[in-house]
Amino acid sequence: MAAIQIYVSRKNFDQQKAERFFKERRVTVQLMDLKKHRLGERELRLFVRAVGIENLIDREDKRVKEHPACYYDRESLLIPAVLEDPWLLRSPIVRCGSKVTVGYQPDVWEAWLKQP
Repeated sequence: MAAIQIYVSRKNFDQQKAERFFKERRVTVQLMDLKKHRLGERELRLFVRAVGIENLIDREDKRVKEHPACYYDRESLLIPAVLEDPWLLRSPIVRCGSKVTVGYQPDVWEAWLKQP
C-alpha cells in the first residue's frame, strides 16, 4: 500500500477524525499543512482528476465566498487561484498513491487498507 498523506488547509473536525481513523488502525500518515507546504501543479491536477475541481473548493466557507475564485467555473481559472491560495480547498484531502478523497470518508479508506 502506498503512503497515506492528509492535506489540510485549516484545522477542522473532519481532519481530526481522519487522523484518528488511521491512528486507530496503526497506519502511519504524513500530515501536509498547506500553509507551510505549497501544492505543486502536478499534485493539484492529480486531485482534480481524482475528485473533480468542484469537489475541491470549499464553497461553504465564509472566507472562500469572499474570494473571486469561489465563483469561477472553469478549471483553467481555478487551478492558478488554488495554487496561489490553498485555503480555498476543502479539508482534509486524503491521498493514497493516485487515489484521493475529500472530507471524511472512512468506508473508502477501509477499502484502501484492505488492498494488498
